[in-house]
This record gives sequence, structure tokens and C-alpha cells, in this order.
Amino acid sequence: MTIDAKMVMQLRQLTGAGLMDAKGALSETDGDVQAAAELLRKKGVAKASKKAERETREGRVYAYIHANGRVGSMVEVLCETDFVARTDQFAALCHDLAMHVAASDPLYVKPEDVPAAVVEKEKEIYREEMAGQAKPLDIIEKIVEGKLNKYFSDVCLLRQSFVKDEDKTVEEVVKEKIAALGENIQVSRFSRFNLGA
Repeated sequence: MTIDAKMVMQLRQLTGAGLMDAKGALSETDGDVQAAAELLRKKGVAKASKKAERETREGRVYAYIHANGRVGSMVEVLCETDFVARTDQFAALCHDLAMHVAASDPLYVKPEDVPAAVVEKEKEIYREEMAGQAKPLDIIEKIVEGKLNKYFSDVCLLRQSFVKDEDKTVEEVVKEKIAALGENIQVSRFSRFNLGA
């Protein structure tokens, strides 16, 4: 199949991928734009994983105030270079993350930030829920782990469903931006303000 400029442009608009990446993905998928987009997403996640250990010393502090003026948030998002920190794509990510924090009210950035005492208390509650059921201990522990993961997806920013696209987690959105910008990006902290609370 012939890959034309219109297909490449459509894929680039859909994914934010570079020209050569878009052409390559379309070639690999015989011109199927949706399959090419999925391929680019998979490659982006792989690239993001490789960049995760790189040091982040630049970035932005970004503030968002909701239209009613009663809810606001601030996020600190880090990247590797000030060049990337000044791009429109990075600013848009910071805006989206701050808006998400205002809308979803997470308590922690990632599961590793949840204090051990809180994790143990949650596990204790889940075990007590299961106490009356005649299930083997290993099954109960698997259920407890499943409930704990659900808890993390409720209270941890990176595990929450992204408010602008609930099919993705916030972590997936960040990884897509890592792939697009070619740098490690980390959400280091946030604050949320609610009038009178």
C-alpha cells in the first residue's frame, strides 16, 4: 500500500509522533492508521521505560485555578533540560496534570509515597472484610492485593484514570509525553486548594 502525506499527517496529529516515526509505523502496519497509532504508543512506552532512570533537574511549577475560582492546584513537573521545560508540549502536560489534580483530588503521587502505616491499615480493613468467608489464605491475600491496587488507583495521581481520557492512566499520559519529547519527565509533588476546606 502507498503511504501518502495525508495519512502521515493524520497519524502525526493523532499521536504527536515525528515525521519519520509516523512514516515507519505506517509502513509496518500497511497503512492502517489506527494500528500505526497503537504501534507508536507501544514503542513510546518502551522508550519511556528506558529514560526513567535519567536525572531530572529542570521543569516547571504550574498553577491551575478552576473557572469558578473555588478550586486550584499546583504541580511540580521535572524534566532533563530547560529547553524541554520551555516547550508548549511540556506546558500543556503541566496544565493537564494540574487540572487533573484539581478535578480528582489525589493524595499521593505514586503508591511508593503512601506511608507504610496507611498501607497496613488498608490491608487490615480488607482482611477483616474477608474474615467471615471460608476462603483459603492465599486467595484472601490475592483479594487483599487486588483491593489495595484499587485503593492506589483512587488515591495516587499516577494510577488514576486521566480526566481528559479515562482509557488512560495519568502515568500513561506522562509516558506518552516522555516518548514525544525524548526526555525523562517526573511529577515530583502537587498541592490542591479548595476554598473553605
